[in-house]
Amino acid sequence: MKKPKILILGAGYGGMMTATRLSKELSYNEAEITLVNKHNYHYQTTWLHEPAAGTLHHDRTRILIDDVLDTNKIKFIKDTVAKINKDDKTVTLANNGELSYDYLVIGLGSEPETFGIPGVKEHAFAIRSVNSVRQIREHIEYMFANYNNEEVKSEDYLTFIVAGAGFTGIEFVGELTERVPELCEEFDIDRSKVRIINVEASPTALPGFDSELVEYAVDLLESRGVEFKTNTPIKECTPDGVILADGTEIKSKTVIWTTGVRGNSLIEESGFEAMRGRVKVDPDLRAPGHDNVFIIGDCALIINEEINRPYPPTAQIAIQQAYTCTHNLKALITGSELKAFKPEIKGTVASLGGDEAVGVVGKKKLYGTSASAMKKVIDNRYLYLLGGIPLVLKKGKLKLF
Repeated sequence: MKKPKILILGAGYGGMMTATRLSKELSYNEAEITLVNKHNYHYQTTWLHEPAAGTLHHDRTRILIDDVLDTNKIKFIKDTVAKINKDDKTVTLANNGELSYDYLVIGLGSEPETFGIPGVKEHAFAIRSVNSVRQIREHIEYMFANYNNEEVKSEDYLTFIVAGAGFTGIEFVGELTERVPELCEEFDIDRSKVRIINVEASPTALPGFDSELVEYAVDLLESRGVEFKTNTPIKECTPDGVILADGTEIKSKTVIWTTGVRGNSLIEESGFEAMRGRVKVDPDLRAPGHDNVFIIGDCALIINEEINRPYPPTAQIAIQQAYTCTHNLKALITGSELKAFKPEIKGTVASLGGDEAVGVVGKKKLYGTSASAMKKVIDNRYLYLLGGIPLVLKKGKLKLF
């Protein structure tokens, strides 16, 4: 019999873990598996706030695909997906023509959500990739270097606006508070001249998070000099900063946009019914009406029935989806029973820079160094699932306290 072709698009958390699991669950004779990704590496999205601030080298977030995948079982193609032709069961690549498939796994990740606010795409930075965070770090350093070189010193160079106080925004702000004192010393600048302003449209930072943990996080970051402006929507992003909904202008040469993400625009362009680039998938993670197409990660919309709201598109959920997706692909090939995906939220931890963090694991609230240690455990656990102990030793965060 002809071997079925499994095509995986994207090497994010969901796609990478699906490829890894399939190489272990299926023999070479059972399926022909291909992974397509625009880079030859997988990167840890949940670590990107650190290299963006300059507290971690960006290479630490990158994992070469060839280092963790069995390329004898899985073919890897470095290319960009141009179009998904679901009716023809083909995918068009930018440089390598068309690939046919019997089963498709879409894990193409996310794009920054601008909510239609003018100027965001043109004038703000986004924490979204290795290249983007490298640009942010270099820009921040340039702002410090440029400040003392100007005859008329502009405070705009030393004002950093972070739009959004969700997890990414708060974690980036935390890392920036760690980095700023080093930059001030390096460039001979008084720390009091530097402003870090975190603007959030919701009434509180870390919306939806436990109020005691939010208070701890805000108090800690304010003690490091962060200014919070909650319940403050941004109306426009300009070359000179941002304009708030009430007309107030905050001048800055650096705006970092962290207000959330939407699914990859290719989803809608390929004709899938979606909301903000996310498809409300069937319980078994297949796209409605397409029994051979699985959608996972940021492109999948899963409703939490208890509160009738979507689960946030987190790495934790994407990894869990990969296990269910792998099971169901094997079930389709072997003729066994598919299973429904049920998220199991084990906990959520937000780092605050240095050895500080806040989080909930199970029903227990964690603060400070214990939360920071748990964050490192979570990070190392993913590396272990992906590449075993060798990958943990190579890329892991091994200092727990």
